[in-house]
Amino acid sequence: MVPIKIHGVSNVAILRELIDEFISPAEYEIIEDDGFFHDDCLHINAGLKSDKDAIKREIFNALNTLTGVRPDWGILTGVRPVKLAGELIESLNSREAAQRTLRGRYMLTEEKAKLITDTYGRQNSVYGKPKEDSVGIYIGIPFCPTRCLYCSFTSNQADPEEIEAYLEALKKEIGYVAEKLKVNGQHPETLYFGGGTPTTLSTDQLKRVLDELKASFDFCTLREFTVEAGRPDTIDEEKLDVLQYFGVDRISINPQSMKEETLKIIGRGHSPEDIRRAFKIAGQRNFKVINADLIAGLPGETRADFLKTLEEVVDLGANNVTIHTLSVKRGSGLKNVDENYHYTVADVVSDMLAGSREILTAGGFVPYYLYRQKHMAGFFENTGYCLGETDGLYNIRIMDEHQTVIALGAGGISKRYYPETDRLVRIPNVSNYREYINRIDEMCDRKEKKLWSI
Repeated sequence: MVPIKIHGVSNVAILRELIDEFISPAEYEIIEDDGFFHDDCLHINAGLKSDKDAIKREIFNALNTLTGVRPDWGILTGVRPVKLAGELIESLNSREAAQRTLRGRYMLTEEKAKLITDTYGRQNSVYGKPKEDSVGIYIGIPFCPTRCLYCSFTSNQADPEEIEAYLEALKKEIGYVAEKLKVNGQHPETLYFGGGTPTTLSTDQLKRVLDELKASFDFCTLREFTVEAGRPDTIDEEKLDVLQYFGVDRISINPQSMKEETLKIIGRGHSPEDIRRAFKIAGQRNFKVINADLIAGLPGETRADFLKTLEEVVDLGANNVTIHTLSVKRGSGLKNVDENYHYTVADVVSDMLAGSREILTAGGFVPYYLYRQKHMAGFFENTGYCLGETDGLYNIRIMDEHQTVIALGAGGISKRYYPETDRLVRIPNVSNYREYINRIDEMCDRKEKKLWSI
C-alpha cells in the first residue's frame, strides 16, 4: 500500500483518475494533508502551483519517478482529446503549435499528440462544423440476444409482448420529437439506430420502426443513416433488404473477435462462421459503409490473435473499423472476475494497438474519430479508422459536441447545444425499458422543458 499525501490541494478526489493510471486504487491511499511530512508517505507539493494542469504535472512527475510508468496520454483524463486538439489548433492557428502544447502542457507522447491533431484535421476537412438548424437523432433499442462478459450497458432479453409495448412507446416519442423539429425549423443531419442490438427485432418490427421514422422525419436532409447490426447472429438477408429499402447507408457488424474460444468466453453466442456469413450477405448489397468493431484486450487473446482477427475482417469487406480498447466497467461480469484486469493486460494491449495501426495504415485507412473511457486497459483509447470517404459523421458530431443530439428510447441521453455559450445540457431518458414504457409521457415532457423551452 502506497500512502500519498498531496499538499496544498483541498479536493484531491478530482485527481484520483490521474493517480489510477500509475497505481491500482487497491494499492494506494490518499492521506489527509495535516501540514506535516511523514517518512512513510509519498509527498507531492502542489500548493504553489497556479492551475489544475500544473498540479497534475507535479503529480505526474512524482508518480513517474516512483513507478517508472509514463502514460501515453500525459495528464489528460477526459474522454474527448480530439476536441481539445481542435480548440488548440483554432486558437493557435497551427497544428504544429497545438502539438507542442499537447506535449508540453499536457505531457502527451509525440505519437498521441500527432494522432489527435491529425484526427481533428481529418474531421474538419471532410465535414466541417454542423449547421445551426441541424440535429443528430439517436434511436435506442435496448435488447440483445445475450449479455457479453465486458458489457455494463442496459441491454435486456425481453419477451415478445414487452418488445411490442416498448415499440409503441418509442413510436409515441418519435412522433413527438418529429413534430417539435418541424415547429422549430430543425432538420436531422444524421440518424443513428443503436442499442443494444436493433437487429434483435424481427423483420416486421424493424420495418414498422423504419416506416415510422421515414413518415415522421425529413430524410431529405440526412447525410448519414446508420443501423447497428452488431450481432451477426441477428442478421439475415431479409433484414438487410429492409435496411437498404429505407435508405440505410451505414451498418455495423461487430465481430469483436474471430477466435471461437474467445467468443465463447465473452458470451457472444455466435461463431466466426456467423460473422463470415453476415459480411458476405451484407457485401452483396450496396451499403456505402460496413463498419466492424474489434476489442483489444479480450481475455486470453494474444497480439497474434487480435491482428489475425483484424486482417480477416478487412478481407471480408469492412471499410470502416473501430479499434476499441477493452473497458472493464462496473457492473460487467469481467469486473467481478478480476477488478485489476485493465492493469494486467496493458502491455499486450499496447502491442495490439500498435499492430492495428500498422496494418490499417498500410491498407489505406486513416483515423477519423477517437475517444477515451474510464477503466480502459492500459488507459489507452478507442479509434475509428475509415477507408476512403467512409467517415462516421454521427460519431464525429457526438465527440465534437457542437450540435444538439436528440436521443429517443430507453437509456438515451439527449444533449442540447447552446452555441452562444458553447455548452451542452443533458436530458436523459430512464434506462430501464419497463420504466420507459410506463413513463413515456414524462420522457416527452423532459424534452419539452429542456430541449425546446427557452
